[in-house]
Amino acid sequence: MGVILHVCTTCRAGQPLVDGEPCAGARMGAAIGALAVPEGVTIKPVECLSACKFGPTIALSGPDRWSYLYGPVTEDDAALILDYAAAFAATPDGIVPWRERPSLFRKNVIARLPAPETTT
Repeated sequence: MGVILHVCTTCRAGQPLVDGEPCAGARMGAAIGALAVPEGVTIKPVECLSACKFGPTIALSGPDRWSYLYGPVTEDDAALILDYAAAFAATPDGIVPWRERPSLFRKNVIARLPAPETTT
């Protein structure tokens, strides 16, 4: 099973909504959706990741991996987000080595959650 890139598509980034204009999260989601999705990555739009004060956010999760919440991110980061999602998918535990992380993913970690324990 691959990993999931959760994309907050309703974030207004603290800005008022302008009639007929997509919010920051929708713009980010559209930019990500317009690019080729890396193998092993599934994109899942979500209505809210409850990190509103940070601006648009994404989360990466997968089985037996740490999960991460990152923000703020913008539509300009779409290609970098997908590249990083591929790197996350390539790890056995969700931990991309620090030196291999782009600056965006070194500095914009909002939360890191351990993988749920599995029982057999």
